[in-house]
Amino acid sequence: MPSPMPNPMPSPRLRLPLLALLLLTLLLAGCSSPHYLQVDPRVSAELPRSGQGQAVAVHVVDGRDSEVLGTRSGAEMSAATITVQAHELVPKLQAQAEEAVRQMGFSPTRQTDTTPRLTLTLMRLDYARGDGVPVLGEAVLEAVFQAEAVNAGTTYTGTYTSRRSQSYALRPSREANTRMVNELLSDGLNRSFRDPELGALLAR
Repeated sequence: MPSPMPNPMPSPRLRLPLLALLLLTLLLAGCSSPHYLQVDPRVSAELPRSGQGQAVAVHVVDGRDSEVLGTRSGAEMSAATITVQAHELVPKLQAQAEEAVRQMGFSPTRQTDTTPRLTLTLMRLDYARGDGVPVLGEAVLEAVFQAEAVNAGTTYTGTYTSRRSQSYALRPSREANTRMVNELLSDGLNRSFRDPELGALLAR
């Protein structure tokens, strides 16, 4: 009698472990992929109006040590990095800084030899993993801006820190990370330009 043909399909007992292994592989692959975020922060606060149309030179600087904010896993050597590139971020911060100065009653310009002048520097933008609670993970974000106003031989410098934390069961997607960083940077911009000392010095 001819020998029976081998069954190419795994038995039901084997299918579940194979399916679980496949899903785990896909999940790990997704968790190890880098995120390049395209953020678009906005100044949304009501700003103190102290200018009378004076020209103010506005300059935005990326003062970060690295364009990498951190990693999605919290491990330093992980390939799942989160990055916001300076060449995309700085023009958007520049546009928002100019709009903020305009709302404060001044006429923004980019002439570097003009005074009064305002320099806004993004000193730090970090994304780390917090301690969280059992079962859940936690993303901890921090942004630090520094604003320097110069007018008539006087300089005023302010430092503004924004922080937020977000608990999660599944690691945030690219869209969720983009939203969190947007909110963080927007809050940092609001804190910076709400400082009444900036407008007071520029208006002298």
